Amino acid sequence: QVQLVESGGGSVQAGGSLRLSCAASGRRFIFNIMGYYRQVPGKQRELVARVYSGTDGRTIYADSVKGRFTISRDSDTVYLQMNSLKPEDTGVYYCTYALWETRLPDYWGQGTQVTVSS
Repeated sequence: QVQLVESGGGSVQAGGSLRLSCAASGRRFIFNIMGYYRQVPGKQRELVARVYSGTDGRTIYADSVKGRFTISRDSDTVYLQMNSLKPEDTGVYYCTYALWETRLPDYWGQGTQVTVSS
């Protein structure tokens, strides 16, 4: 099992910045993809960004956050720097840990609220 502990989040005005972080512990897998999904009320959870492990290090972003969000990782900790936040970024952000590229993540964090006011 993999445990994910999230921190960060909170409330900010539009145009502001927030940083999320998430530390994975427990069982380790050489290949993994850590990232964040978000849940907006009335909508399905959507991928925000993810980053591959090791020397691969690829990053993938949702079109809606490209150029504003940056995901990075240091071993088993992932960071999501969110700049130029918009009200539509409001939602619950879930840290994720995936073992496969082609299916939903296997492990999910508890979620952290991000609220952006106009």
